[in-house]
Amino acid sequence: MIEERGLPPLSLYIHIPWCVTKCPYCDFHSLPRQGPLPEARYVRALLADLDQAEEALQGRTVQTIFFGGGTPSLFSAGAINEILAGINHRTALPPACEITLEANPGTVEAGRFAAFREAGVNRLSLGIQSLQDPFLRALGRIHDSQEACAAIDQAASSGFRSFNIDLMYGLPGQRAGEALADVCAALSAQPRHLSLYELTIEAHTAFAHRPPILPDEQEREAIEAAVQSAAQSAHLERYEVSAYASPGFQCAHNLNYWQFGDYLGLGAGAHGKLSTRQGVVREVRAPDPERYMEGTDRVMSRRVLSDADLVFEFLLNALRLTEGFSIRLFTARTGRDFKDSVPQWPDAVAKGLLLVDAERVRVTPLGRRFLDSLLSSLLTGADPASLPLEVTRHALG
Repeated sequence: MIEERGLPPLSLYIHIPWCVTKCPYCDFHSLPRQGPLPEARYVRALLADLDQAEEALQGRTVQTIFFGGGTPSLFSAGAINEILAGINHRTALPPACEITLEANPGTVEAGRFAAFREAGVNRLSLGIQSLQDPFLRALGRIHDSQEACAAIDQAASSGFRSFNIDLMYGLPGQRAGEALADVCAALSAQPRHLSLYELTIEAHTAFAHRPPILPDEQEREAIEAAVQSAAQSAHLERYEVSAYASPGFQCAHNLNYWQFGDYLGLGAGAHGKLSTRQGVVREVRAPDPERYMEGTDRVMSRRVLSDADLVFEFLLNALRLTEGFSIRLFTARTGRDFKDSVPQWPDAVAKGLLLVDAERVRVTPLGRRFLDSLLSSLLTGADPASLPLEVTRHALG
């Protein structure tokens, strides 16, 4: 993506917080829908929020847009069209702007896919999670395997430039063959992008209060090896810890996160990261939709990142990428020298976790497997061999 005036590329994230029900594994900000959604009020609030963020957009081009949630596909295509028209009125979007909408495969929502494309969405991300009914029930999903397959077929035939299928593995009671069957079934639709996430038990979720029995470590390793091999055999390149894509079909929006670009977050509970005259700023919008729509104090917190924060957040994102990052990019995004700011890197190299040369930093396959521990060692100075080894499980953003 193009950088402007020495600033990182700018993306726009729009959070629509409502779901039909709250899934027991989900730790994102989402709220069960109660009655009709306040579409018109929420759209007005989003555009008013955008007007108040005019300084962040001044002279800059929004290069990607991502509707996340929650379940954005609960909104009508008319509402999505109004939001995109409002954005385009305030800042002209480039012809190649990637516009992604997350969707769940309920029958009514799937019927809207063509209308979303007509509204301007050019990339769809389907929250399938599994194509087998027992595992969908275990995850608390409201769709069944038949609806999931129908949604994939409709996404493939609705004219989107690209669509992504989200799958989870390491599910309660799952074996490697069952996880492989999910991936192979999804790949039969020839998606250009596939996201594979291992189920983890996150704090403050229903699963945290009543944990299901997950596959043991040996079975998890077999599952992970099987699903990764299947994706790569379908000529999808693993460009990030959990993301696989055909050449040229990587998610530009998420790449901007992982390369520590800027993004303006709009909507109840949305987060953002912006380069300003004061420094790099983290913003959080008020999570309560009613308060957000009322328009009082939409920005709940605003914090300028310290030098240490910048190094931490850059590494947390950029080390997820298979190709790693250039040392030049590290300096451009943080204003710091990599080898001075991360003095523990030679130990990680010696242990086979990291590759560092004059121009680039990459995680090795071993380092990718134990990425959480590698990050801890780089950021705290602890010896990687002394840390509990954990596989990084899910993407940011």
